[in-house]
Amino acid sequence: MSSALITANWFLLGRDLYFRKLEIYSMEWNQEIKLENFIVSSTSYGGPLALRRDDRKITKVRGSGQPVISIFSGSGMTVTSFKWTQRPIVHMGWSNEEKLICIQDDGNVVVFNMFGKLFHKFNIFPKVHDAKIVDAKVFTNTKNVTGIAVMTSNFNIFIVNSIKDIKTRQLSDVPKSTVEPTCWEVVSEEFSTDVFFARGKELYRLKQDEHHTSAMLQPDISNPYSAILEMAVSLNARHLCFFTDSGHLWLGSTDLRHKYCEIETYTIHRPKQLVWCGNETVVVYWEQDHTVLIVAKNGQFVQDTYDHAVHLLAEIDGVRIISSARHELLQKVPEVVQKIFRINSTEPGSFLLEASKQFQKGSHKANEYITLIKSKSSLEDAVNQCLDAVKYEFDTDIQKMLIRAAQFGKCFISGMNSNKYVKMCCLLRVLNAIRHSKVGISLTIEHQYHCKQVGQHQADEEIVAREIASKLGYSSGVSYREIAEKASEFGKNKLAIKLLEYESKASEQVELLLKLHENKSALHNAIESGDTDLIYMVVLKLREKMPLGDFKMTIRNFPVAQALYIKYCKEYYKSALAEIYIQEDDFPSQAQMIIEESLSDKVHNQNSHLRDSQLTVAIEAYNKGRKDLYASMCEETLKLSKFQRELEEKFQSENKFVGKSVHDTCKILLEMKDVKLAEKVKNDFKIPDKRYWFLRINTLAALKEWIELDKFAKLKKSPVGYGPFVDACWANHNKDEALKYVQKVPDDLKAKYYLKIECYSEAAEIAFQQRDIQSLLSVQCRLAKKNPELLLKVTGMLNQLDYKN
Repeated sequence: MSSALITANWFLLGRDLYFRKLEIYSMEWNQEIKLENFIVSSTSYGGPLALRRDDRKITKVRGSGQPVISIFSGSGMTVTSFKWTQRPIVHMGWSNEEKLICIQDDGNVVVFNMFGKLFHKFNIFPKVHDAKIVDAKVFTNTKNVTGIAVMTSNFNIFIVNSIKDIKTRQLSDVPKSTVEPTCWEVVSEEFSTDVFFARGKELYRLKQDEHHTSAMLQPDISNPYSAILEMAVSLNARHLCFFTDSGHLWLGSTDLRHKYCEIETYTIHRPKQLVWCGNETVVVYWEQDHTVLIVAKNGQFVQDTYDHAVHLLAEIDGVRIISSARHELLQKVPEVVQKIFRINSTEPGSFLLEASKQFQKGSHKANEYITLIKSKSSLEDAVNQCLDAVKYEFDTDIQKMLIRAAQFGKCFISGMNSNKYVKMCCLLRVLNAIRHSKVGISLTIEHQYHCKQVGQHQADEEIVAREIASKLGYSSGVSYREIAEKASEFGKNKLAIKLLEYESKASEQVELLLKLHENKSALHNAIESGDTDLIYMVVLKLREKMPLGDFKMTIRNFPVAQALYIKYCKEYYKSALAEIYIQEDDFPSQAQMIIEESLSDKVHNQNSHLRDSQLTVAIEAYNKGRKDLYASMCEETLKLSKFQRELEEKFQSENKFVGKSVHDTCKILLEMKDVKLAEKVKNDFKIPDKRYWFLRINTLAALKEWIELDKFAKLKKSPVGYGPFVDACWANHNKDEALKYVQKVPDDLKAKYYLKIECYSEAAEIAFQQRDIQSLLSVQCRLAKKNPELLLKVTGMLNQLDYKN
């Protein structure tokens, strides 16, 4: 099989971002099953499917007409079916343990095993009997615990975080409205489960706090819209996408801080399904024309069309697409598979595969490829690449081809350990056995295998950790945190801590380290991640469970954590902040805190004497901290405050001067025509000459004091020029006064100012004299049809200056 044939089902969604669609099974169920007439519920990891007829659609029914739930394997083989004789089902989903969960409209939840046998039954509202459920969702959080979320007829949302521990919690309310919700989605993060709730154009994030009213979120949506019709959250709860009624698809982070892309889909129909494919792409399905759109976070997309209805199931590493005829897997092409099969690849694994093919043909080129591999890289690397790639392949022909290549390469390496090759062959046999259509489970068992490894008591913990890391690597979809948690269950905390060093997600590391009471390690890892939310989480957890003295000494050794804790205290815990500054002898920060308190509305507006005393304390603190500049600034502020109180007493005013800046104080005095006091402010507080002239010019012009303005202009040579005089007069609608000052501006600026005050003839003459073509063009543009004669004259001037349009 050629590489071109293998990559025929690949497609590109950005630089080196390849995806492929694999056909896993041809469905073996009854040909009468048309998915458009059924509600489909599927479980992750290639597990079973549950189907029931869609009551909203008119279909031909055989038998009694009672609802029937049918359970099939992933290949479409019947597992069981049973009649539903209870109240109407609102939603049907699967737990992480492959239990079928049926949620009724009265709040009763019935749980079956995959063979249709009743397993468990409970009520979400044991104390409430009048609540009616109109919609529901089954979710599995990042801790691999299955929960339920329901929406009642009055649009309240309740959550059960674990079906094994039935505690119903009501989420926060949204502001009252007559508009009904358009969609909602559960986002289950590490320490909380929230709900995104869309009501028309409004978007809210509901928390587990029934006494709190949620604030409306403002996503960065460029295109106008009036409603969010559908949304989806990625399995790692970090990414969000939604579809608007304007036909646009928005992708971003769940905190809405980062927008990845926003694309137009050219359809306003509401999609039937919207799911994430791993963490890189989104898959959208429209039932009207059976169209599937695959959109990457970079905005690139690919569209596909099916003949019949399909059902999408989000997996941790892709999306399963189930139709009446086929069961397909859409996934990102693994990196090692790309290296081997990509066209014109120069990777050693690709060369080894080609060498194996040539050897099968009996061609001498096989030796040339082997020589090429040895000259460029290690032959052992080529063998390992083939063995690493084979576990991602479903096609047994491709598996055989890669295994043969690895076996062929092994022959040229003397003394190579064959354990990896043997174990991979055993693994493939198990995988292929459970993937067979009669079993119908397309699942990898690597994760389960490594969870079992940590239970071995006789092995040295350091050796076990290294062995697991060498075999597991950094495979996508596999969590070292879960393996470490399993180790801690066996009492092997040291092994758990060692395994967490290989966990790529800092949040996963930190959570378990806190459980293992490795507080310093948890804080260190959180800081290394650079995630401020994670650092805050660790710091606040430590503050809750540690004695205050120990807590302060701990974070003192982590400057980043201490800085963030100080920032937190500034917002919510001022008394603790003051204690930290006193403990650290941080006099500048003490002074800053006092100043901030003095500037608060309560002190600032009501008690200027208290403010002055606080400034005095701040000056002393700055002097202790040897911050002479800041102390001097506080002294200046104190001086200004006392002067402003004197002005208040003199003019018998209230809060006219107190709290104002030096600039505003001077401006108020000029507006009151008390030039002498304004000059005193200028001299005492060192207002620059230019700023004072600007202030005086603008104030006189605003007061229409044209004679005084003329006197001021003649007082001495203006340090700011005469352009500001023109600007001030023109801004206050006095063209004649402005014209008087234009004559005093420099020659190279006269054309500009004449043009500004609409003296077009003078502007044209000056510009012509100075051969300023750009100014003449500006005059010509301003005139247009206003003055044909002058426009003709300006055109003539331009012609004389040899200007050609």
